Amino acid sequence: MTARRLISGPFVSVFFSALVASSAASAQDRGELLYATHCGACHTVQMHWRAGRSATDWTSLKAQVQRWQAVVSLAWTDDDVTAVSRYLNNSVYHFEQTVQRSTTTQLVAEK
Repeated sequence: MTARRLISGPFVSVFFSALVASSAASAQDRGELLYATHCGACHTVQMHWRAGRSATDWTSLKAQVQRWQAVVSLAWTDDDVTAVSRYLNNSVYHFEQTVQRSTTTQLVAEK
């Protein structure tokens, strides 16, 4: 079997699927690590379930993460804010994740 044959077809599809899954898992792990390191001491799970919580959807969740990381001068990147927001959303909130395209006002599902 030639090398060319090995890197085509199903092998390539499986390889890239595993790579994407690994990347998504890494982002989730990064979000969890950032949250545990910088937020977990004060924000227990009960904090997220209180009646007057500020996060009521995906957009407000990201806004709250952005707000509080700025308040404590963490200087997180947009990717960091998104990673922490995804971690919180996947573990606590379960909001539908959306992102607004820059060229339109149409909302699309974030992957």
